[in-house]
Amino acid sequence: MNKIKQKMGMLAQRVVDWGMGNGLMQEENMASGNDTITPEMAFFARRCAAESCVLLKNDGTLPLQKKEQVAVFGRCQLDWFYVGYGSGGDVHPPYRVNLMEGLANAGVEFDKELAKVYDNWCNNEDNKAYHGWWGHWPMSHPEMPLEEKLVSEVVKRCDTAVVVIGRAAGEDRENTLTPGSYYLTEQEIDMLDKVTSAFSHTVVLLNAGNIIDMSWTESYGDKISSLLYVWQGGMESGNAIADVLTGAVNPCGKLADTIARNYEDYPSSAYFGGKEYNEYKEGIYVGYRHFETCAKEKVLYPFGYGLSYTNFLVNPVSFTSENGRYEISVEVENIGTCTGREIVMAWCEAPQGTLGKPLKTLVAFAKTKEIKVGEIDQVSLVFNEKCFASYDDAGKTRYPNAFVLEEGEYLFYVEEQLAGSFSLEETKCVERCESACNKSVDLRQRILERLPEEISFTGDKGYRLSDVVQENISLETFIAQLNDEELEALTRGEGAMGSSLGVVGNAGAFGGVLPSLREKGVPPIITADGPAGLRLKKFTALLPCGTGLACTWDDVLVESLFVQVGKEMQKHDLDVLLSPGMNIHRNPLCGRNFEYFSEDPLLTGKMAAAVVRGVQSQGGSCCPKHFACNNQETKRNTNDSRLSERALREIYLRGFEICIKESKPNTLMTSYNKINGVWSHYNYDLATTILRKEWGYEGVVITDWWMQKSISPEFTKLKDNAYRVRAQVDVLMPGNMGHLHKKYHSDGTLLKTIDATDGITRGELQRTARNVLNLIIKIGKA
Repeated sequence: MNKIKQKMGMLAQRVVDWGMGNGLMQEENMASGNDTITPEMAFFARRCAAESCVLLKNDGTLPLQKKEQVAVFGRCQLDWFYVGYGSGGDVHPPYRVNLMEGLANAGVEFDKELAKVYDNWCNNEDNKAYHGWWGHWPMSHPEMPLEEKLVSEVVKRCDTAVVVIGRAAGEDRENTLTPGSYYLTEQEIDMLDKVTSAFSHTVVLLNAGNIIDMSWTESYGDKISSLLYVWQGGMESGNAIADVLTGAVNPCGKLADTIARNYEDYPSSAYFGGKEYNEYKEGIYVGYRHFETCAKEKVLYPFGYGLSYTNFLVNPVSFTSENGRYEISVEVENIGTCTGREIVMAWCEAPQGTLGKPLKTLVAFAKTKEIKVGEIDQVSLVFNEKCFASYDDAGKTRYPNAFVLEEGEYLFYVEEQLAGSFSLEETKCVERCESACNKSVDLRQRILERLPEEISFTGDKGYRLSDVVQENISLETFIAQLNDEELEALTRGEGAMGSSLGVVGNAGAFGGVLPSLREKGVPPIITADGPAGLRLKKFTALLPCGTGLACTWDDVLVESLFVQVGKEMQKHDLDVLLSPGMNIHRNPLCGRNFEYFSEDPLLTGKMAAAVVRGVQSQGGSCCPKHFACNNQETKRNTNDSRLSERALREIYLRGFEICIKESKPNTLMTSYNKINGVWSHYNYDLATTILRKEWGYEGVVITDWWMQKSISPEFTKLKDNAYRVRAQVDVLMPGNMGHLHKKYHSDGTLLKTIDATDGITRGELQRTARNVLNLIIKIGKA
């Protein structure tokens, strides 16, 4: 309880520090006259969007000076990309603030004549932004051709130009190595050429959810004065960016991904986009782990990079360790000219040993409060041995299937300063695991040894689920009265999206999907898509994209935003938010990277945990996704992610592990793809061996919407839903196997083999029932 009070105190203090109510957020910008978005939601959405901005370059042009005349170029000044396309971005906010509206709200004096030219062009029927359809979203919008005459007229009135370049992102398709997607178009290059040649100061804003090619920045050199990656900031985008441009918010975001000089420099570039499978040949060397180890010269902007309008002196002052817990205390002094915040990171350089390791690994981070000029803030970086341990999947260290610390010296750095070290004379086993998700395991025997015991069927005794809550009966006694039809219903959703049992536009319902279950006090559990807000046929808040949130490096701020989302869920009687998306940014072309956080599993896990804590503090549930290795959209339903167990555990599962252990999400969603030949929604080792047995997860596992048909290799009488339930993937969502049926249509595969030799057991059905009913009790719906 003391920890909860301490956390809430931190949130309250942050609101004071950020100046909520002191004029930073003007009343007229908070959806005036609209009660669908609270002032608190608008404030935190705006603050997150502002703190996500990463200043990559600045010669002093930013922040803009008061009364400075600014010329804004690029159609995205109006046709802003607020978020990516697809289930994760299809949110309906009551308002959206584009860049020009944000500048006007902030009192920036932009060139009205130029703005009118863009307004007329963008609203011409021939030029209006086209938003495509499912899986065929635009990569960008064609840029307005820019005439020399127009530029020469505008430069007479303005010294500073702001150029906006926008990129879309979307589900069910990748970005491509083409102009208008990963590369700039001829029109965009022409715009940059003309503007940078004419203006003495040029600021470039990148409105994108993914990393794009940035090699062009080198060719322009000092002609580009300032460069800001502003991501896709949701409904408050324009206000947030204006805050940063004017200095109302000092930029304090840092990159959550490495920006390489060329696409081919990314270690996965040759092993991405396969239609049948992808070999993860880079192993654990993803993102900065690769570049820091063997390709520093190929980096334009490194992971964790970002500038400020002020300067900081970072000084590690102590390093302590006790029982596998480490803490580095760091003092941060503002030695610049304005108030700002700084992000402090701790890195480990481990001995190479027999396993081989990245040159450095992120082990902890923290963000300071707002530090005034001349003041000092102190932060603590806390981490454990698992943060820098390596997984031995082959027994090279004499500890097979274990996380180990090999003998040798371990160095810990903050801002390239040595903060502390220790040495091991012999290899230490940190955590023993079971070999999983590979063909060396006798999976049949493993499953048979761990089948749950059956609860004897009693028939309907008239008990209701509330009797369990009131401790009149045990949960086992309640489950004993459920018949096979009711047990089957608890393993799947109602049937299709848009359940009539919940708010209009919901993603589907599970739990009390039968009248007989509802009569026993089992309510339906209503879900909604995320993560950029609640995807409903209602007005709801549109939030910054996941990558942007990660670039804040501020789990307290992100948590505070999702406290507001939790309150919004209450308003709409929603139980489960299908969020956060937390797959690793293995490759910059992945179409859904905008929903996810980072190339790094620690940052990913910490951000995801913040989302979960925020939502679940208000009584709702979060559903982190997609578990696991959903790192591309091409053929995502059938593609096989082939990787070593070491890479799986150190990179692609690590973020999920952190999220689950630190925030205890009530639900978890599997991915569409296969992992080493087994679909995630049939993967016993993933859903039971690792998730539940090793990590101690106690919640419900659901499928992504619909799943692929398959027969169990270990139990050939089991297929489809029976195969899934044996894996302890509890619930098929939204209920049907495919898109064709609007109402529930049973495929008959679950109950067909019940109690037959090698068939599904009633104990397994009851195990799923226990998981689902425990969720209902936990969120207070029983």
